[in-house]
Amino acid sequence: MSVAEQMAVIKRGAVEILVEKELEEKLEKSLKTGVPLKIKAGFDPTAPDLHLGHTVLIQKLRQFQQLGHEVNFLIGDFTGMIGDPTGKSVTRKVLTREDVLRNAETYKEQVFKILDPAKTKVVFNSEWLNKLDAGGMIGLASKYTVARMLERDDFNKRFTSQQPISIHEFLYPLIQGYDSVALHSDVELGGTDQKFNLLMGRELQREWGQPPQCILTMPLLEGLDGVNKMSKSLGNYIGISEAPDEIFGKVMSISDDLMLRYYELLSDMPLAELERLKAGLEDHSVHPMAAKKALGREIVSRFHGAGAGEAAEENFVKRFKENEIPDEMPQVGYPLADGPVLLARAMTEAGLTKSNGEGRRSIDQGGVKLNGEKVSDTNLELASAGEYIVQIGKRRFARIVIA
Repeated sequence: MSVAEQMAVIKRGAVEILVEKELEEKLEKSLKTGVPLKIKAGFDPTAPDLHLGHTVLIQKLRQFQQLGHEVNFLIGDFTGMIGDPTGKSVTRKVLTREDVLRNAETYKEQVFKILDPAKTKVVFNSEWLNKLDAGGMIGLASKYTVARMLERDDFNKRFTSQQPISIHEFLYPLIQGYDSVALHSDVELGGTDQKFNLLMGRELQREWGQPPQCILTMPLLEGLDGVNKMSKSLGNYIGISEAPDEIFGKVMSISDDLMLRYYELLSDMPLAELERLKAGLEDHSVHPMAAKKALGREIVSRFHGAGAGEAAEENFVKRFKENEIPDEMPQVGYPLADGPVLLARAMTEAGLTKSNGEGRRSIDQGGVKLNGEKVSDTNLELASAGEYIVQIGKRRFARIVIA
C-alpha cells in the first residue's frame, strides 16, 4: 500500500498523530527499504481480564500488522508494580510480582484473539529494566525536572490540592519513555490520557541519539452508558472473556450513536463500507437494529470463534420472540444530562399507563418487565445511556432511549 493508503488506515478513529509529517517520512523509508516500522503499545497487567476499551489500541496494532509492520506488544510487568499514576487523584496500590505475572499470562491468552501471533513480539519490560541498576535509574531520573513533571495535569492537581505524590510515581513516565529507547520504537500508541508519557519516549530517544518515535493517540472508548470511559469499576463494560450471549446482549443495548463509534474503533469493516453504513442509517435504508446485530456478530465471533456470533444472535432473537417483542412500538427519549428518569414516568409518557401511580401499581403487581427482566422496585430510575424495552403484560411495549 502507498503511504497515502496506509495513512488512511492509520488515521481511522485516531485522535492525534505527532508528528504526521514524520510518520509519512518513516512510512516512505519503510516502503523504499522493505524494513517494517517497529510499533509499540504497552499494557500494565493490573487486572486479569481485558474489556473492549482495552482492545481499541490492540485493534489499531492489528491494522499496523496488516500494513506489514512489526508489532511489539509490551507487557509492563515492571511498570505494573509501580502503577500508572495517569488520571489518579491518589497513589495507586503497589501490586506484588505474583499478581502482575498472573495477570500477564491472561493478557497473552486474550490478545491473540485479535493480533496475529506470527507477526507479534510479546515483550516484558522487566527484561531491560531489571538490568537498570541504581546508577542507571539515577541517570534516567536526571533527564527530566520536577518542574516539568508538575506540568502534567494530574500531578499538578494533586500538588496544588496538597494530595501526596510519591517519588516512585515520577519514575513511571520516565520508565515508560525508556521502554521506547530499549525497543528502538518508531511509533507508539496510547490513549489520549497517555500523551504526556508518550511524548516522554520521544524526548528520551533524542537523549539516547535515536530518531524520535511518532505517537498516535486513540480515544478512550465510552462504556455502555455512552458517557463514561469503559470501566469495570463503573459496571459499563463488555469483557472479551464474557459468554457470547452476554457480549451480544450488551452490544444490542447500546445507543445508535455509540454503535457507530464502536464500528469505527472496534470493527474490521473497511472504511468505504463503513461510510456506506453511515449513509444508509441516515437515509433509513439500513435499520439500526440490523447494523447492531452485525456488530454483535462480529465482536462475539472475534472472541469466541467462527459461528459464535450467529449462535448468539439466534439466541437473542429467540428470547425476543418468546417474549413476543414487536419491531415497532412507541418510543420516548430523554437527554442523559437531565439526570435519572423514573421508569413509572417514562411508561406514562410512552402511553403505556395513564399516570405515574398506575405505572407504580403495575410494577408492584409484578406485571412490568425491563429488557426481559421483571421489575420489582416501584421507584426504579434509569440513569445510564442506552435503549430499554419496557413491557406491561404480554402485549404492551415501549422503547425508552436515554442519550
